[in-house]
Amino acid sequence: MTSLRFGRRQFGLLALPVLAAPALQACSTSPEPVLYTLAVRPGPVLPRGPRIVQVRDIGLPGYLDRKEIVRSTDDSKLDVRANAWWGEPVGGMLGRTIVIELSQRLPNSQVYSEAGSITADPYATVGIDIQRFDADKGGNVILLAQVAIGFNRPTRTAARNFSISKPVATPDTPGHVAAMSDALGELSDGIAALLQ
Repeated sequence: MTSLRFGRRQFGLLALPVLAAPALQACSTSPEPVLYTLAVRPGPVLPRGPRIVQVRDIGLPGYLDRKEIVRSTDDSKLDVRANAWWGEPVGGMLGRTIVIELSQRLPNSQVYSEAGSITADPYATVGIDIQRFDADKGGNVILLAQVAIGFNRPTRTAARNFSISKPVATPDTPGHVAAMSDALGELSDGIAALLQ
């Protein structure tokens, strides 16, 4: 009986380093994540627009609100790129990019984000809800969004649903992110037109 206990203790002590070694090696050899951001796309310059435009915080579905880049949600399965991360929170990145793109498209408007430190009284407030922003089975990035704009001077509203599809030129992460940037640029074109 004593030798059996000794054997178990000995096995337990020896097995721990043997089992832990592959796990430690896996941690030390896993590649560092590559960080990405959406690129700003230029668009048509429009002559009119509200003097001051506020872009509210972007509404996002939970599956997109993560550091890993979501490649696809087809077949009810989330396809996430494990070592390809966004360089900043997704909602903030989308809002920042849209503010820059709208500023380029509407040079006579002052465009700012709700999340920033500017508190000017807006002439128009832009609300954006994203429902989908990933690739379909055909390899196209799909952007589904709802946009509602409240104008204060004079008081009125404008709203539109957007369904944008952009081909992914290369199947790698840079190609996917480039197609996402193209889709977001087209959304900014549509928002700028609604602000006319």
